[in-house]
Amino acid sequence: MFLDFFLLLKKQGIPVSLKEHLMLLEALDKGVVSYSVEDFYALSRAVYVKHEKFLDKFDMIFGQFFQGLYKLPMEAVFKIPEEWLKKTLGNREFTEEEKALIETMGGIDKLMERLKELFEKQQERHEGGDTYIGTKGTSPFGADGYNPEGIRIGQEGGKQGRAVKVWDKRMYKNLDDNVELNTRNMKLAMKRLRILTREGIPDELNIDETIARTSRNAGVLDIAMHASKKNKVKVLLLLDIGGSMDSFITLCSQLFSAAKYEFKHLEYYYFHNCVYETLWKDNRRRHEERIPTLEVLHKYNKDYKVIFVGDATMAPYEISSVNGSVEHNNSESGAVWLHRFTENYPYTIWLNPTMSEYWDYTPSIGLIKELMHNRMFPLTLRGLEKGMKALKDAKLEFED
Repeated sequence: MFLDFFLLLKKQGIPVSLKEHLMLLEALDKGVVSYSVEDFYALSRAVYVKHEKFLDKFDMIFGQFFQGLYKLPMEAVFKIPEEWLKKTLGNREFTEEEKALIETMGGIDKLMERLKELFEKQQERHEGGDTYIGTKGTSPFGADGYNPEGIRIGQEGGKQGRAVKVWDKRMYKNLDDNVELNTRNMKLAMKRLRILTREGIPDELNIDETIARTSRNAGVLDIAMHASKKNKVKVLLLLDIGGSMDSFITLCSQLFSAAKYEFKHLEYYYFHNCVYETLWKDNRRRHEERIPTLEVLHKYNKDYKVIFVGDATMAPYEISSVNGSVEHNNSESGAVWLHRFTENYPYTIWLNPTMSEYWDYTPSIGLIKELMHNRMFPLTLRGLEKGMKALKDAKLEFED
């Protein structure tokens, strides 16, 4: 059975190896965990899952594969009609006398067996009852009711704190590589861009050198120190603001927060729709305090990694034409300025919060993507990870 589980994980795209499978079998043989599904779940997840983005997929595969261990088909529970668990107005309050009359059923096995019986027998919605799957009753199965030992189904959060099993519970939020980002997994993705170097005072123990020196010194301890590693990557972040980008304010704020945390050498500027002859640092004073774009190009050398962030959604002439900007009469087109950036900084990418499947429907996105030499990436976990790789490889392009 465990071999089939291992093969299923591999088939579904989780990078597992035979070495890890043998490690799991050895742990089971030595009694590392007790004979329970929860303990085996924790052990197998620790052995097989090497990256957080596979946690969600592992949860789903585990649930599907080991559904029989609960003596109840998982798909059967998911087919419980929504109407049976639908909330109505008002909440039922249970008196102490009503609570005292309710008896526990006697353990998880009996509860699961009874739930299976009810699912096969029940034909309609029940509310306020004491037997069937429903709501606001004293039955052990359902939502928004009361029972000292029940299975919570279709209810957001606990109320009595007495559920012995939460059928809807998932161990982790989605972390698949196509989900929209949050600050936490943005930081994880940006770690790929780290360029670690040792500099400064020797304040960290050098274990390998300490062992070597001690060995050469006939076992007498000889401690070696070296400077700690520091992330030396330098990033220039250029953010589109206003207009159609208002829909992505939260996402871009998360990206900005993650970037400030991850990159100690971070410079940032704002633009609207496309880059022209000026940029700004404070959106509240964008019309009074502007910075010449040429000054930015001359200030930061080629060591900087440049990240444009914008949906690239605008009229095409805003990119290709003189006086095409919606806000002012620009003497040079946006395409000219983008060309200057890609020429000056070999490691430049564009992050687009619009999902890549919609890019072909917007001509301006195609123009920007071409000007960026196809180095436009969507703001998903996979897109951001590929973007970070592209900032290390001047020739890497996005492939959907």
